[in-house]
Amino acid sequence: MSGILNSSIGRKFAMALSALFLMIFLLQHFTINLLSVFSEDTFNNVSHFMGTFWLIQYVLQPVLILGVIFHFVMGFVLEIRNRNARQISYAKNNGSANSSWMSRNMIWSGLAILAFIGLHFYDFWAPEINVKYFKGDMSGLIDPDNVNSGFRYWEELHHKFVDIWRVVLYCIAFIFLSLHLLHGFSSAFQSTGMNNKYTKSLQGFGKAYAIIIPLGFVFIALFHHFTH
Repeated sequence: MSGILNSSIGRKFAMALSALFLMIFLLQHFTINLLSVFSEDTFNNVSHFMGTFWLIQYVLQPVLILGVIFHFVMGFVLEIRNRNARQISYAKNNGSANSSWMSRNMIWSGLAILAFIGLHFYDFWAPEINVKYFKGDMSGLIDPDNVNSGFRYWEELHHKFVDIWRVVLYCIAFIFLSLHLLHGFSSAFQSTGMNNKYTKSLQGFGKAYAIIIPLGFVFIALFHHFTH
């Protein structure tokens, strides 16, 4: 593994795989959150399953966290190396003429997304870990002493978007996510050697994904804010 990461191609390939993995998770996360718009009970039941099933909690969740850390660390490493390489190439040609604005600013959109992940962990993940593993309440109920109180997941999500400042921050973060995905999707497929006769279709799918998924998250945040 270390030998692969020591080569430029290996680092890009590993970065691409982690990006594709995170995009699959993002789609799954969006699908579950979208349920909160259509059915409170369904969202609660799915969220409770995801939050208590041992395979998800003790295997997939740690893998996801490691995937996020790896993706951002590798992104910073590649950005530093690319910037050093561009300093030399700029002396010979205009680098901006050969690359898009998004590709030259992936580091900034990545930092914005990293800041958002920190806020998202503070809003949802940390409180959930505190309730389940520090307080020892795995019931998922609003009142753990009352089995008829109902699950708390929808209420917690709904309540988080009362404040307009949080909604604005989330919407800005999803705009940066869209910009990041617009370049990252095509770059990931190119790095993994998936560009072939289906390249145009993949690019079209990537653009649709990069626009629809972030806009979907924006819609969810606005829905919960305006339905209070």
